[in-house]
Amino acid sequence: MTPTSGPARTRAPQALRRARLLGLVAVLGPGLLAGLSDDDPAGITTYSVLGAQFGYQMLWVLLLSTVALVVFHSLAAQMGVVTGQGLIGLIRQRYGVRSAGLAITVLVLANVGTTCAEFAGIAAGFELFGVSRYVSVPVAAVVVSVLVLRGSFHRVEHILMALATVLLAYIAAGLLAHPDWGEAFKGLVVPTMPLTRGAVLIATGTIGTTLAPWGLSFIQSYAVDKKLTPADLAYERVDVVTGAVLTGIIGFFVVVACASTLHVHGVTISSAADAAAALEPLAGHLARTIFAIGLIGAGLLAAAILPLSTAYSVCEFTGSEAALDDGASEAWLFYGTYVVVAAVAVLIVLVPGAPLISILVLSQVLNAVLLLPLLAFMYGISRDRDLMGEFTATRGAAAMYLVTIAFIAVCVAALFVLGIA
Repeated sequence: MTPTSGPARTRAPQALRRARLLGLVAVLGPGLLAGLSDDDPAGITTYSVLGAQFGYQMLWVLLLSTVALVVFHSLAAQMGVVTGQGLIGLIRQRYGVRSAGLAITVLVLANVGTTCAEFAGIAAGFELFGVSRYVSVPVAAVVVSVLVLRGSFHRVEHILMALATVLLAYIAAGLLAHPDWGEAFKGLVVPTMPLTRGAVLIATGTIGTTLAPWGLSFIQSYAVDKKLTPADLAYERVDVVTGAVLTGIIGFFVVVACASTLHVHGVTISSAADAAAALEPLAGHLARTIFAIGLIGAGLLAAAILPLSTAYSVCEFTGSEAALDDGASEAWLFYGTYVVVAAVAVLIVLVPGAPLISILVLSQVLNAVLLLPLLAFMYGISRDRDLMGEFTATRGAAAMYLVTIAFIAVCVAALFVLGIA
């Protein structure tokens, strides 16, 4: 028997596969969390309205938004790994303090609005079970804040990843609704859309909720905080693509659940909570409960991450310490920013008569508008050889970035032409 035959030869591929699996597990996190957090209450509301109002017709918008999510989350993760800096820090280095000031203003506005949407979703989900928002929202804020601010980096990541599995409930809700798969596939690949203000508004909101500004900042800063290196990039791309594809799949099932039940029966809704309530007589009590649980779980996941994204960005702009493993005394601005963003969002949502539905949907439209300057900055950085070195975007990749930016710009422009309100 030669040294390379028999059991030894068998063990070598097994050891290689084990090493690759361990390498993948080690880097998992930024892509999955950033992607799945896009299926937050605002996102679920947007997808629910899309399905209820337009049936399967505009699923292609979700498909294109998911492709854009893969493209720019991959770029953001790569920028963080290659440069060791977050998005705002890179914008400051490449374009100067004024441009970084514009970027941080855009991010803070988008993040506070979306954090409000997360707590509004938590409130709506618990109200379906008879729990007042004045109880559920403060308790949820305390729980996620303690989880993020008092836990170690890896413990926080593991808990958030486990929480993300709640989103799989929406796949079950979609299957329970018995959709018309032929029509769903047609809507996914054949682009058609009514040229109305409502259709353009929901299309723009779908883009803004799928490819959100905070996600770009979060995934890049989180990759830096996780101390990933260029050697990890192949595994990190798997992480990013997996997170983005799961986001699209979950969004798809939310749309088809509402299209196959609410739309075909002419039921109109304004929110995911309305969708959950309306599903019961059409798809059964289990579908309603699953939808409500998913809404709460999605809200908790995103409510933990949105202030975290803001804290990273503010610290990058000021050059302060920004890491989950740092103590409060070392990174007071990081922790302080997190608490302030969460507190402001909670206070807004608890204002009597606060328009929760408008907060949920219009915050996502705002996201799409605010995306454009951030994507333009990212495009410029991706082409900067001094910053990106051998990872500088090729002409083909640069063209793909520009096409994606142009698509979003057309939607935003159409929105303003037809009137936002």
